[in-house]
Amino acid sequence: MRTPTAGHDVRPPLWRDRSFGTYWIAQSLSAAGDSFAYLAVPLLVLQATGSVAQMGLLTAVAGAASVAAGVFGGVLVDRYDRRTLMIVADLTRLVLYGLVPLVWLAGPQVWLLFVVLPICEAAGMVFQVAAVTAVRNLVDRDRITEANGRLQATYAAAAVLGPLLAGVVAARFGPATAIAVNAGSFALSAAGLWLIRLRPAPVDAAAVARERPLAEFLAGARFLWGQPVLRALTVLLSVFIFLTYGFVDVLIYHVTHDLGRSEGTVGAVLGLAALGTVAGALLVAPLRRRRGFGATWIGAHAVCGFAVAGVGIATSVPAVTALTAVYLCCLSIGGICSMSLRQEITPDHLLGRVTSAFWSTHYALGPAGAVVLTWAAARYGVAAVTVAAGAGCLLVAVAGLFTPVRRAGAEPAAAPPAPAVVNQVGEPPAGHPSTV
Repeated sequence: MRTPTAGHDVRPPLWRDRSFGTYWIAQSLSAAGDSFAYLAVPLLVLQATGSVAQMGLLTAVAGAASVAAGVFGGVLVDRYDRRTLMIVADLTRLVLYGLVPLVWLAGPQVWLLFVVLPICEAAGMVFQVAAVTAVRNLVDRDRITEANGRLQATYAAAAVLGPLLAGVVAARFGPATAIAVNAGSFALSAAGLWLIRLRPAPVDAAAVARERPLAEFLAGARFLWGQPVLRALTVLLSVFIFLTYGFVDVLIYHVTHDLGRSEGTVGAVLGLAALGTVAGALLVAPLRRRRGFGATWIGAHAVCGFAVAGVGIATSVPAVTALTAVYLCCLSIGGICSMSLRQEITPDHLLGRVTSAFWSTHYALGPAGAVVLTWAAARYGVAAVTVAAGAGCLLVAVAGLFTPVRRAGAEPAAAPPAPAVVNQVGEPPAGHPSTV
């Protein structure tokens, strides 16, 4: 690992790092394809059933599978080669998503989505846990937030074009064709991952002795709950996810049902709103350096609440698009902050399990939230539901002021030359005071 010398950083810019660059490109291509399914799957259900409640039910079933996979996903990531697991997850989704347009040739088969989507979401959870841990094995510790910001900005840039094209493809050829494009993107992602190598991370063999899978998962959960900031974040995000997990379904229903617009318009709304994610990814590192973790995270989630409430009240497509962009911008800022903090303070041999424990816990209420949100939107109207959800998000941010999150520190400084006890990825002892 290259380390900064006194007063001078001899490392090349991050974008010139070949391994990180290849990883960056591969995941950007995958994100562009994902954005097709992000829009196409709800449209496919809405087209076949006309029911926003069915959309919410599918989201809930898929979310439950993702949570279940998260319980053991971290164990797999910490036991086995992370790159290999990501490639297998990509190939699994390539095959399963590829089945949907083929079967749909015989007519709508909504039941197939209830089989394919949960499996793909489970594979996606394993992939995401591995992807988060892989960043630690690609860049130095003091560049983690920068790397996450660049990755998220490029994902979002790809997501700007993705929904726009998905809307056009869905309107012209049908949502099933858009899902076929998504399937192809996983082949590109797998090929890119095949070309990279992750840095080895030497650890104490006694610290990583294998136990039963549940015991290993609980080791990650114990570390998570032993860190005051991570514990508070987990609780707060559990409530936030419950309130917002079905937001995209409600948004699509609002644009198509309440505003009477086409599938192409839905794609345009989501595509243009994704610019907010780009902005958030670019803003997060300087915001965290200047304001600290706590102020940045709490402020971002407060603004999310106002944006969610406004979407359901808005009566024009431009207003819905702008508010969704604000929501995605702040969601990106908050998400990158919390992910970077976990990467900075968690020992490498526990990172997969801590990540899966974090996601499994705070996503556990998401499926129920999606069912409640979409059911309530169909019964009481989108405006009432989004105002209630937005108010709840604002309360989450206010609650953060009374937790250790408020006092969490700023962006970590560049690490000094590593002594012998620090591993090759520059990891300090867990709970290092510069990170919390």
